[in-house]
Amino acid sequence: MTLSPQRLRTWLLLLIVPVGAPALWWFASRDSTSVFFPPLSEILSALYHTWLRERLVSDVAPSLARMFAGYGLAAAAGIGLGLLLGRVTTLRYALDPVVQFVRAIPSTAMIPIAILLLGIGDSMKIILIAVVCVFPILLNTIDGVRGVEATLNDVARSYRLTPWQRAAYLLLPSAALPIFAGLRIAMSVAFIVMIISEMIGATNGIGYATLAAQRNFRIPEMWAGMILMGVLGYLLNNGFLAIEKRLLHAHLGARASQTEAGVA
Repeated sequence: MTLSPQRLRTWLLLLIVPVGAPALWWFASRDSTSVFFPPLSEILSALYHTWLRERLVSDVAPSLARMFAGYGLAAAAGIGLGLLLGRVTTLRYALDPVVQFVRAIPSTAMIPIAILLLGIGDSMKIILIAVVCVFPILLNTIDGVRGVEATLNDVARSYRLTPWQRAAYLLLPSAALPIFAGLRIAMSVAFIVMIISEMIGATNGIGYATLAAQRNFRIPEMWAGMILMGVLGYLLNNGFLAIEKRLLHAHLGARASQTEAGVA
């Protein structure tokens, strides 16, 4: 299959930075004797031998497990509470000051309180990730539910749907786009909070091991940890986009068909 000039140009633009930047870094640092800026070859060697072989099970896997656990709790709580607050106006107004107050507190400011109450174990990190990540999911879910067309609510009432049926067959499909937008934001936040919490209070994890490498002047290992964070963040974002595209394909197609029918 031959590529059109436009598609070929698009692929070149997509690859020029991911390929060109490491190549430039490789040749620029090849003869480096600086302790703080070692050659890229040493960094990649540390990435493979230290992170992918020695620390994959002891540090990388626990970090991702904690992140996904906290993210899962945030998703369940954010979507569930968002459906409720989006439907019950009185409850939404009553809780809005509390929601706005807590979400305004920086995640880093919550770490000392979390350590004081929960220690430095896994539960502290999981709960902290859940608390910080719940707000983008919650607020987007509320906006999505409030944006459901009034006619759909009338249809649900006429068919006497139960609250569970209304949530499953009306609210969640109609609010899918803003909910997924909140979930995507929360994924990035979860990764950041995971790293920060491990740097401040932990005995293992990507953040802990990277900071330990810096403190012990294992500079190639430190740089390798930074590269690993970037790669993981990139893979998580693209993996989420692939899942989102697959799950919303039918939903977006149906909305497009409705729009075309309305225009016609």
